[in-house]
Amino acid sequence: MATSNNSSDDVGSGLEGEFAGRVATAKTFQCGKCSKQFSRVGLLRGHMRTHTGEKPFRCEECSKQFSELGNLKRHLRTHTGEKPYKCEECSKQFSTLDGLKTHMRTHTGEKPFRCEECNQQFNVLGNLKAHVRTHTGEKPYTCEECSKQFRSLGCLQRHMKTHTGEKPYTCEECSRQFSQMGYLKTHMLTHTGEKPYRCEECSKQFRRLEHLKKHMRTHTGEKPYRCEECSKQFSQLDGLKKHLRTHTGEKPYRCEECSKPFSHLDSLKNHIRTHTGEKPYKCEECNKQFSRLPNLKFHMRTHTGEKPYRCEQCSRQFSMLGNLKTHMRTHTGEKPYKCEECSRQFNLLGNLKKHMRTHTGEKPYSCEECSKQFRQQGDLKLHMRTHTGEKPYTCEECSRQFSLLSNLKKHMQAHKGH
Repeated sequence: MATSNNSSDDVGSGLEGEFAGRVATAKTFQCGKCSKQFSRVGLLRGHMRTHTGEKPFRCEECSKQFSELGNLKRHLRTHTGEKPYKCEECSKQFSTLDGLKTHMRTHTGEKPFRCEECNQQFNVLGNLKAHVRTHTGEKPYTCEECSKQFRSLGCLQRHMKTHTGEKPYTCEECSRQFSQMGYLKTHMLTHTGEKPYRCEECSKQFRRLEHLKKHMRTHTGEKPYRCEECSKQFSQLDGLKKHLRTHTGEKPYRCEECSKPFSHLDSLKNHIRTHTGEKPYKCEECNKQFSRLPNLKFHMRTHTGEKPYRCEQCSRQFSMLGNLKTHMRTHTGEKPYKCEECSRQFNLLGNLKKHMRTHTGEKPYSCEECSKQFRQQGDLKLHMRTHTGEKPYTCEECSRQFSLLSNLKKHMQAHKGH
């Protein structure tokens, strides 16, 4: 290390004006602008460029300029692909020493950066800075295309690909392209079948960590997402977003065939099948097909006999929740469906629809034999027996048969009279 007198001459010869450095002690050199101290005059000179903005080192490949030679050398590796720093744990290579040091924390588990608000820890300073903005609400990075704001530069850069359409990451198996490396890595699991994330409670495995985290809430009962309108809580953010549409009335999904709008994408997909006739869900017992998975699940109970819904009033059991709700009206007397013509009320929507035909005169059920029309399907079935001769009701006393139950009951009175 140079002596203080010689060092003073060195500093004075290389730095002028208000930024001129001075010897702070026999071993340190001080910046005349901000009083920061350095152990070597070369370090002071490099520091002075943060004040002057000078960038004397230029990349010959892309003309980018740098204030320090070391930064230029690191940058050049982006052109040469050189990665001189290797991890001894997993042999992964890095172009910078800092990159290797940061990577090593994935092996050691070290998280030296702590949030002062919530004590969450991070292994990278940049991640802490981005996290702190979740507390402050700051979004300093703005998209020049659509003015959307972001908390981190990485989020902005990923967002920009939605405008450029850039998808630089290609799957070697199927050539599908992705805008983010993370999306490609997740996609690759569909080829390998790998599910590296396992639930410790039930051993269920998942391809993505976020899916495991969501699944864990089925065990913990955690519902971190709350509706500000009605305070209802949800375990998934998507569940909250869907629920909010019940308040706003928003229906962002529209059928291209008939323009019917829907609040949920799944509802639109189910509706589309009414146009295509697609029934992708098949019963393994009887091969009956269904357009919706819940319908298949309900149907399966006709084979298993399962009736998981029980009436608390009379203990009667039902295979579907909707049937239990309808049944409950026999106890409560509730009749929520009212005729707008005569104000008569009904406990079933189907009964209201049948009743409305007494006002409209509509007879939608037609006999294929004689073209006679009927208001109700049941009436058509009874009528068809006049053509088929079917008599399904038999008197147990004399074996006489009848086409109508009411006729059998009348006939039974004749036996009682004797």
